[in-house]
Amino acid sequence: MKKAIIVGATSGIGKGLAKVLADNNYKVGITGRRAELLIELKDENTNSYFVKPFDITETKIAIEKLEELIAELGGLDLLILSSGTGDINDNLNFDIEERTINTNVLGFTCILDWTFNYFEKQKYGHLVAISSIGGLRGSRQAPAYNATKAYQINYLEGLRQKSTKLKEPIYVTDIRPGLVNTEMAKGEGLFWVMPVDKTVNQIYKAIIGRKKIAYVTKRWRLIAVILKRLPRQIYDRM
Repeated sequence: MKKAIIVGATSGIGKGLAKVLADNNYKVGITGRRAELLIELKDENTNSYFVKPFDITETKIAIEKLEELIAELGGLDLLILSSGTGDINDNLNFDIEERTINTNVLGFTCILDWTFNYFEKQKYGHLVAISSIGGLRGSRQAPAYNATKAYQINYLEGLRQKSTKLKEPIYVTDIRPGLVNTEMAKGEGLFWVMPVDKTVNQIYKAIIGRKKIAYVTKRWRLIAVILKRLPRQIYDRM
């Protein structure tokens, strides 16, 4: 039986992925800040889930809890980092920006570094992180969110380079969702908001296929192409 950990399994994509993995014969460690939601999930399938609440911004505690969780699971084959935050911040409230940076950069980097080193030591493993299509360009409404997602995209690319140089079966997957019907979908005039179950199923297929980069749902690949090619003079006016 394979062993997986999902960092950020209390709701949305992380919770959906936990259910899919459990349905596919994984032992799943589930983490997040809201312990009561993790316990509710465990009650749905007590034999498959192992609970360990923590906040990834508390980096020392997060690593301790990961080590405890791996010991309970009896190993680790797959880690999915689905924990993140971001808010509309037209007024550039620094408290919002700081919270976003602490989670999406500091906490993100701590979890990824520790996991990659763990996989390098055991000479195999699969590291998956949920970034965002938002990381492709800046945003006047949520500057820190898009900027931190750009950081994540580039950091994951660096880890893929490292895994290639190691020549070991260590895989790094960057999942770039568009708008998904979760708490993270904020703002007015949203379009193409995808249901969680459809998004999760496509993410699972990308994981099984060991994709390096996956846009979910697939139609968001088109938006990604447009965003990348849109001239700066036009984008600056949007």
